[in-house]
Amino acid sequence: MLAVFPEALDPDLVGSYPASVKAGGGLVWDAVLEYRVWCYPREGAPDEFQGSDYFYSFACCREALDFAAQVAGAQAPLVLVLQEEFIDEAEPGTYVHRRERRMTEWPIAFFSRPRRTADTIPNFFASDAPASRLDIVRGLAV
Repeated sequence: MLAVFPEALDPDLVGSYPASVKAGGGLVWDAVLEYRVWCYPREGAPDEFQGSDYFYSFACCREALDFAAQVAGAQAPLVLVLQEEFIDEAEPGTYVHRRERRMTEWPIAFFSRPRRTADTIPNFFASDAPASRLDIVRGLAV
C-alpha cells in the first residue's frame, strides 16, 4: 500500500518549509513537499526544544512511518502537500474554486485520493457532475 505515497518533489528542500501551514482542506493535491512526524514532549517525546512540540521531516513515507513507530510521543506522519489550486469548502456543501498556491498538512490517508489533473476541478464544478461531486476528487467518478 505504500506505493501510493509519492516521494517529496525536491528532496533537497525537505526540512526547509515553514512549520506553520494550513491544516487539511482543499480536497485536491498537486505535489508532496515532505512527510512530517510531530513529536510531543508532554506525551513522552524527548524534550529537545524546552517543552515545545517539534517535527522531523522526511522525503519518503516509509522513513516517516518507521520513525514514528520508534519514538515515544511521536504522532502518525502527516504529509505537507502543495496545492497550486484547490476546492475550498467555505461552509458545509458550499464549494469555491481557489487559484492560489498554498501548503497544507494532510493525514497520509488522504492519499487514497488521486493527484489533481487538469480536469479534476472543472469536472467537480461541471453542471453534469455526479450527485456526489466528492466522488470526483476521490477518484470514483469522472
